[in-house]
Amino acid sequence: MAIDRLTEKFVIVKCSDAKIEDVYSAFDAGFSDYIIPMKISQQVFFDRFFGPEGNQLETSYIAYYENKPAGVILGGIRYFDGIKTMRCGAMAISAEFRGTGVSNILFEAHKTTAAENNCSQLYLEVIKGNDRAITFYHKCGYEKIYDISYFEAEKPEELICFQALEAHSPFRFEKVDFLSFNTAVNKWDFHINWQNDLPYLKSSDNVSYFAALDEKQVIGCLSVNNGGKISSLYVDKRYRGKGVASRLLFEGLKELKASKLHAGFPNNSLAEGFFKKAGFKKTALAQYEMYLSL
Repeated sequence: MAIDRLTEKFVIVKCSDAKIEDVYSAFDAGFSDYIIPMKISQQVFFDRFFGPEGNQLETSYIAYYENKPAGVILGGIRYFDGIKTMRCGAMAISAEFRGTGVSNILFEAHKTTAAENNCSQLYLEVIKGNDRAITFYHKCGYEKIYDISYFEAEKPEELICFQALEAHSPFRFEKVDFLSFNTAVNKWDFHINWQNDLPYLKSSDNVSYFAALDEKQVIGCLSVNNGGKISSLYVDKRYRGKGVASRLLFEGLKELKASKLHAGFPNNSLAEGFFKKAGFKKTALAQYEMYLSL
């Protein structure tokens, strides 16, 4: 086992040099009393956190205390909003090791790796109400920049927006592939959180894409997975108020037959107004996007 850093109490190791079972064990123990239950299998953990979430074993670290996994920080590097970014995909500390300083040691390894890879910023999402974590990240230098709000429709077939749809539309709506969706969305400049961004979608399974067209021009797009998670719903500003977003949702629901629809997005009053008027309910869940410039 390659040791990257040794302190009086803890040995800090890259996850690529650790046993896979230990990485999962540290994560599972750290999230055992989390504000939202996070009980997932080892396979699901790796498929998700080292798949669409974008973490890499080489940029993630695990802490050991007397050969026992004590904590882990997951890190992933990619361009986000055009800036090379190191994202903290998760930090999990076993309850018995909290308050020992191990989180500071893991964070320093995380930050150092970001600098060594010429990242310009650190980034993370944290659930509102997780005050211990928020306080820790503030002490590390992070600042809260965006709020992520979440909406859901338990009975999407009864959404208000569908009741007002006209039988015929002057626009065409069709299912498209990721490449076509990617090309269309890249024409519009707007901030979207990491878990709804294009690299995340590209690495995800069971996501469907829909486009609204005025003749051959794409005027709106929707991405939604089989579970009803809406990652992107966007309409060109010149075509808003014409039922395009509602019809995209309708086409997606008709295709996927999802029993529930839900969406989350950062600081977007237009999107929030649309989802409320459409009949979605705002949930109690909320997150902060936090950044630290390097």
